[in-house]
Amino acid sequence: MLAGLLPHLGLLDGSDGEYDGLLELIGASRFALLGEASHGTQEFYADRAAITRRLIVDKGFTAVAVEADWPDAWRVNRYVRGLGEDVDADAALSGFKRFPTWMWRNTVVRDFVEWLREHNRGLPSSRRVGFYGIDLYSLFTSIQAVLAYLDRVDPQAAARARTRYACFDHAHEDSQAYGYAASFGLKPICEDEVVQQLRDMNQRAAKFPATPGLERDEAFFAQQNARLVRNAEEYYRSMFHGRVSSWNLRDSHMVETLQALDRHLTVRGAAPPRLAVWAHNSHLGDAGATEMGEMGEWNVGQLVRDRYGDEATLVGFSTYHGSVTAASEWDAPPHRKRVRHGLPGSFEELFHQCGQTRFWLPLRGNPPLRQLLAAPRLQRAIGVIYHPQTERQSHYFHTRLPAQFDAIIHLDETHALEPLEMNVEWDRGEAPETYPSGL
Repeated sequence: MLAGLLPHLGLLDGSDGEYDGLLELIGASRFALLGEASHGTQEFYADRAAITRRLIVDKGFTAVAVEADWPDAWRVNRYVRGLGEDVDADAALSGFKRFPTWMWRNTVVRDFVEWLREHNRGLPSSRRVGFYGIDLYSLFTSIQAVLAYLDRVDPQAAARARTRYACFDHAHEDSQAYGYAASFGLKPICEDEVVQQLRDMNQRAAKFPATPGLERDEAFFAQQNARLVRNAEEYYRSMFHGRVSSWNLRDSHMVETLQALDRHLTVRGAAPPRLAVWAHNSHLGDAGATEMGEMGEWNVGQLVRDRYGDEATLVGFSTYHGSVTAASEWDAPPHRKRVRHGLPGSFEELFHQCGQTRFWLPLRGNPPLRQLLAAPRLQRAIGVIYHPQTERQSHYFHTRLPAQFDAIIHLDETHALEPLEMNVEWDRGEAPETYPSGL
């Protein structure tokens, strides 16, 4: 296996041109889906940012769409486009207050946001690269954004929207409390109200001309918030009826947002928009090639690939060992945790055996390599929570790598992502676990 694998390695040497081969593979794709094997690894974020800078400068990519809440990312979008009142990237990112804040309030994203603002500075407004969120957790923040927009442009429409959104008042801005009460018939379901409001916002947005401009952008922002409220209402109700339905709703919303962005950024007579997408491997690799698909789940990578074909390139990341920023439970403070060695039989272990610290593998258009890696193997996925004591059960699943991604980047040893707020718990790290219990 190793003898056949080694000739295909694209070694990464830290030079400016180290990702030339990957950019050649991406080619004319309009969607570059750039994953991560954890939500807390410094190198995943840094390399993804470096690749995206090349995509923007060398290939004219026009937007960065990230696994983040739409209203919070829109504040960053205004900053990088030279709008708003934020004085620096740290301030622009301060809207990310929901757990896990370190996903976007970290040193790599801060530096990328500053770079993007500087890159945009010398460009006309129509060519400035935007920064957008595609997730759907911001139910109540998005309600407030819709109301704030309508208060400015149409107070009567704002009054109608308040009446509709008052259906959520009993939840006291607790999304899960709404979902629980509505799901089990304890409180009214707000589905009709959010659908009616989205219909009104769609009709309002349709009146704007297709030419770029601030007024059209603000209308689009409000329209997307209304769409998010509609989808989030269904998502939070579905959370109490199983993982598959809620997962599928969430990833469908992400793709719906990408499609809306694509339409919004399309300018008649100009080249089509090109989007770099940042999210976890579990969202951006094709779910049909994994255990997820066998469970009935789909994801962004699968849906984008089905719709856009060769216009999409799916890129994953992996690591063998090191450290990661993660929590031990939801809403808990982040720790700098030790990442255990990749398990026997995993892709992580196989790549470690290659003896190279940084490399990438071109899987698309490479029949010998695809055949060599065709058999299912374990793959690790660390989200915002890491349980090394139960690593096999909690963080591994089987995947057919050549069908999951078009390229894979392996960084053998990686380090914990650096949050902008360094709390005592993170800086101290976490005591090493007893090995190998729980495997």
